[in-house]
Amino acid sequence: MTPLAIEIDEAGHAVGLTVSARRLDGDGNWIESSRTLMPARTILVAAGTQPNTVLAREDGAHFNLDGRHFELLDEDGARVTPVRGLAKPAQPAVLTSIREDGRAVSFFGDLHPSFSGNVVKAMASAKQGYPIVSRMLSRIGAADTRTDAEFVAALDDGLRARVERVVRLTPTIVEVVVHAPAAARRFRPGQFYRLQNFESLARRSGDTQLAMEGLALTGAWVDRERGLVSVIVLEMGGSSDLCAKLAPGEPVVLMGPTGTPTVIERDKTVLLVGGGLGNAVLFSIARAYRDAGSRVAYFAGYRRMADRYKIEEIEAAADVVVWCCDEGPGFVPGRPQDRAFVGNIVEAMRAYASGRLGAQAIALAECDRVIAIGSDKMMAAVAWARHNVLAPYLAPRHEAIGSINSPMQCMMKEVCAQCLQPQHDPATGKTSYVFSCFNQDQPLDAVDFPALDARLRQNAVQEKLTARWVARVAKDSEAG
Repeated sequence: MTPLAIEIDEAGHAVGLTVSARRLDGDGNWIESSRTLMPARTILVAAGTQPNTVLAREDGAHFNLDGRHFELLDEDGARVTPVRGLAKPAQPAVLTSIREDGRAVSFFGDLHPSFSGNVVKAMASAKQGYPIVSRMLSRIGAADTRTDAEFVAALDDGLRARVERVVRLTPTIVEVVVHAPAAARRFRPGQFYRLQNFESLARRSGDTQLAMEGLALTGAWVDRERGLVSVIVLEMGGSSDLCAKLAPGEPVVLMGPTGTPTVIERDKTVLLVGGGLGNAVLFSIARAYRDAGSRVAYFAGYRRMADRYKIEEIEAAADVVVWCCDEGPGFVPGRPQDRAFVGNIVEAMRAYASGRLGAQAIALAECDRVIAIGSDKMMAAVAWARHNVLAPYLAPRHEAIGSINSPMQCMMKEVCAQCLQPQHDPATGKTSYVFSCFNQDQPLDAVDFPALDARLRQNAVQEKLTARWVARVAKDSEAG
């Protein structure tokens, strides 16, 4: 049967799948013989697989494609014509990139044209490929003077992450600082990490193992010399609530950095608009822009006065800051050029641009680029305002970017589709789809905010139930 449509009710929930049964006629053509509605409340789509070649887009200098797959090389770096679909090639090859220092990148399973298709072929790829990997490692190992113990110790220090400290920033926000030297060295502003504890090491309360699911958390800052990574957590569900209970020295899983770094341009004037937790992302981006010789105007918005944190870091990263708060009496600016506003962030931008807040250290019309990071509602409001109430104050040809943090699961870039987000080209009207774990920074005018809102709400019930259960077992544990 061929799926034709997912039927939904007035609330947008699935109620059934319309399918078509087909048969071959006497001329060998498929014709529809019947159409059926199959009642269903949950519909799972097995979309199949295709080679994940994101690396070729991220690092074209080291990864080349041969059609849909990575280019295949032998151990000397010569290009190999792959035997497609045959799991026993006469001369196995599993390398796709060999660098000048002899280090190579190998690929297996569904990524490989000879071994794609099923798990048996994937196992065959490992069996035939491991001797190649061993030989390549032996080449570079000959030049390594470290003992085996020293080599393993260096790997452990670089790759085994552990909690350095947990700092409460606000009543609902905590900072987790992790010692993870390799992850710290690779970080660039705008990227994020996947954090979770080890189930075997997690605390137990009654019959509940307090194990976290993987959380997508943006890097706030890194200290490369000390090997430290800071991530900021908003307590809004079971797993995020458990972050505050992580203990110094506790081993954790920290994957990343991942995602596409924010483009940092030199000698520009940039307008940053941050809402709530989005400010944890923006001050590292602001600092990178200033280090590149650009000027930064920063609007930092909060619902409550108690929600503000990292004040000194934000001030140090921006030429001018406008502190916005929905709650009165509002903030007091800490520098002469800074301003404060009671109300939402769009109103603050309009008040600043019109001169109602006094002299402007940087006029909005001077800004070449706008970057908005915050809730979907805040970013949608900024996207609308740019073409309406803020249009008279902004440069006509400025570029606007939104950081789209849709729900994520695997965070492996274009694999599970939990983060899939539609885009609508405002010029052509065409719809395309973006995996936001691969690229969070998207053109603000192309973002489908209603779809993003739906994605963000899809796990709300589970998150609320888990948060209630974690709160209950934590209370029982303290009482016991």
